Amino acid sequence: MEQRDYVGQLLEAYRTTPGTSGAVRRPDRLLAAQLHQRGVPLEVVENALTLAAARRLARPADALPLGIIRSLAYFSPVIEEVLRLQVGPEYFRHLHNRITRFTPAP
Repeated sequence: MEQRDYVGQLLEAYRTTPGTSGAVRRPDRLLAAQLHQRGVPLEVVENALTLAAARRLARPADALPLGIIRSLAYFSPVIEEVLRLQVGPEYFRHLHNRITRFTPAP
């Protein structure tokens, strides 16, 4: 996949991930380009976004609210975690479906 397409798809996935500000900044574009240059599959990044969003949504109802995610860099540790995971794609589909079901439409 060309870098331009990879970056565009990655940033759109980031922008629409629950808990993010929905804004894309220059550092986000630079990180997306670096991920492409490293050869990190787009699916891995999308799975990391899903995993992090699911974790944030699974917090106890009485927990203090979390702040808005304002940077793609927030997901860097989760991207590295997903690169090491031995989990099938059905797990991430399940998480994505749960997020979709429990996240109000904008």
